Amino acid sequence: VLFFSTSHSLQYVYTAVTPGINFPEFTTVGLVDGGQIDYYDSNIKKAIPKTEWMKKVDAADPDYWTRQSQIAQGTQENFKVSVGTLMQRFNQTDGVHTVQWMYGCELHDGETRRGYMQYGYDGEDFISLDLKTLTWTAASQKAVITKQNWEQKDWALQFKDYLENECINWLQKYVEYSRSSLERKVSPKVDLFQKDSSSPVVCHATGFFPKAVMISWQKNGEDLHEDVELRETLPNQDGTFQKRSVLTVSPEKLKKNEYTCVVQHSGLEREMKLQVSDRRVLSGSVGIILGVVVAVLQLVLIGCVGVLLIWMKKQKKQIMKPGDTGSDDGHTSP
Repeated sequence: VLFFSTSHSLQYVYTAVTPGINFPEFTTVGLVDGGQIDYYDSNIKKAIPKTEWMKKVDAADPDYWTRQSQIAQGTQENFKVSVGTLMQRFNQTDGVHTVQWMYGCELHDGETRRGYMQYGYDGEDFISLDLKTLTWTAASQKAVITKQNWEQKDWALQFKDYLENECINWLQKYVEYSRSSLERKVSPKVDLFQKDSSSPVVCHATGFFPKAVMISWQKNGEDLHEDVELRETLPNQDGTFQKRSVLTVSPEKLKKNEYTCVVQHSGLEREMKLQVSDRRVLSGSVGIILGVVVAVLQLVLIGCVGVLLIWMKKQKKQIMKPGDTGSDDGHTSP
């Protein structure tokens, strides 16, 4: 019997990008359990729901989306200032640059709470909040001045209260709104393939929900931990997820040994096992086409989510936006 603990998460990601590229200068994305729930960007200039159940907010608060749009518009200007500030600090005068803010909360088994908040610049960690010490951790020397400024203004305690209380309250509300959707179980479709006979073997699971999944390998019936690489879980456009694990061994080892991909998911009655000997070997042309399709899909996913997730390696009537932090300018500018 497979056991998966019950956990839920609420996450927000804000991204500001220098102008001049084919991407909105500012985007915000909200996610529950890894699935997108709302979206705003500087082109459409309004916050919109991205799931049907998110529209239930209207019944309780008819002005919700108008208010969120106004908050995001104000935040957009503050983030534009932040990009300029950090470009000056890093002695940059041109090029493409990004500022990102990611924060959220998690609730495990209805009891354990966890919050987090971090900023990134140009795909690298910049500064993050330590909720235990209520201090900011500078990831580089350039962030020290930001750390000193924010600690003088004592914003950490306000963020801690939000992340461990208000954020959790909203998460529980959203889970209730979306219960029929979030608690559904959809089993994965699994495929084993190689680009050619000398390429790594890919075990690809897709179309599953919820997000939690385990993909492992066995060699001659024994668990295998070497020569394998587990990739990040990615969202599909229909609200399900996909994940892949890559086995890199020589063609000789593949012939001499019995390799198996093992997939475990709450939507499966029992674990799924696929023998590598039954894998599909793609022809060169098909492999190239597949690579192009995968690359395009990844770009589509980024466009749908509306944010460059390049750096993530991690008022009481509305979801907190930067204007709710209590800072003088409406945003914790660097």
